[in-house]
Amino acid sequence: MTVSASSRQRISPTLFRLRSWIARRWRRVLLSLLILVLAFATATARLLVWPAQGMPARVDAIVMLAGPGSRLPVAVRLATEHRASVLVVSRGHLGYGGPCPGAIAGVTIICFDPTPSDTRGEAEFVSSLARERGWRSLTLVTTPEQDTRARLLMSRCHARTVYVVTAPHPWYEWPYQIAYGWGALLKALVVDSACLL
Repeated sequence: MTVSASSRQRISPTLFRLRSWIARRWRRVLLSLLILVLAFATATARLLVWPAQGMPARVDAIVMLAGPGSRLPVAVRLATEHRASVLVVSRGHLGYGGPCPGAIAGVTIICFDPTPSDTRGEAEFVSSLARERGWRSLTLVTTPEQDTRARLLMSRCHARTVYVVTAPHPWYEWPYQIAYGWGALLKALVVDSACLL
């Protein structure tokens, strides 16, 4: 059915303005929603999937934080390359949990179980160790979704230079790790807002 120009004119101007207003409102809502989704995706990519990483040729200590992913092989490889004279391995909650890695020539290996058994506990332990031993630079070995949170918590406890090298995840773990990473990052920002040393 086609609507003639004369029948369009019969629609009251008030109703026409109301329909136009509703259409504009929906466009604004959808555009705002699209902007929020894009901002969230960008933040997720930058903070949890592809964070900045890297390290210089040498640091005072390599610190492997507990958690999923292939962290131990990365930490041991860096230590074997003599990128630091100390390798610190957290065996905390959901972490490595096994024995300390075997001896590496020229490298002191320290294994610990953090209290509390989370990234904040690891940051507090490693920071006290760093102060005790006079370390000025550390490289954290973690996974991408823990990178930003680990830097944040470590910077609150250890006012020195912190670098991060990440270990990979299998592709099927990413949805869970991103959701967990956001929750843990928000907790670090709101609840764990200070180092308890």
